[in-house]
Amino acid sequence: MRVLVAEDEEILAELVATGLRRAGFAVDTVYSGDAAVAYLGLHDYDVVVLDRDLPRVHGDDVARGLVASGSRTRILMLTAAGSMEDRVSGLDLGADDYLGKPFEFPELVSRVRALRRRSARPVPPQLQRHGVRLDSVRRTASRDGRELELSPKEFTVLQLLLEADGGTVSAEELLERAWDANADPFTGAVRVCMSKLRGKLGEPALIRTVQGVGYAL
Repeated sequence: MRVLVAEDEEILAELVATGLRRAGFAVDTVYSGDAAVAYLGLHDYDVVVLDRDLPRVHGDDVARGLVASGSRTRILMLTAAGSMEDRVSGLDLGADDYLGKPFEFPELVSRVRALRRRSARPVPPQLQRHGVRLDSVRRTASRDGRELELSPKEFTVLQLLLEADGGTVSAEELLERAWDANADPFTGAVRVCMSKLRGKLGEPALIRTVQGVGYAL
């Protein structure tokens, strides 16, 4: 759900980030290898879309560092070096997948989703609780057979609540998993999103606030 795009071509990096956000991911972008290392040390990313030819710290060294640290972050190498030898060397470094430029954007989104599933604890593609059914593959949700028209952010928050299986999810965790690094923790973004989600789920209310702890479904 949370992705880091490390790409030195800033326009391409922002295009990739915008597309991934529209697909429901929280995305941060960096344009150099040292910045990638810093962000990966600060945040728990599911996937890093990593250009090999990064300035200051080479993308290969970023990948080596992640693998050596035992990080759960999956690595998708996105690079113009697309020969078989390049793919083999990239995978040998510890990359989980490799996509050459130019690429078709739906394929990139599909590969990121697949890697995210591998990085997380096993979760069934369909989640159900109290009449709410969520299909994480088709990106659909319903309550008692009524289709829910959810924004990507609302869908992600609902998925996190369902994955908790009745447990409480803190506002801090929701902010970490569903928003990017630019989100201001004092804006009330989680509270506003939760209010909209409650309205779309309808009555009787399903999401309860656990005072001082978080939210549970």
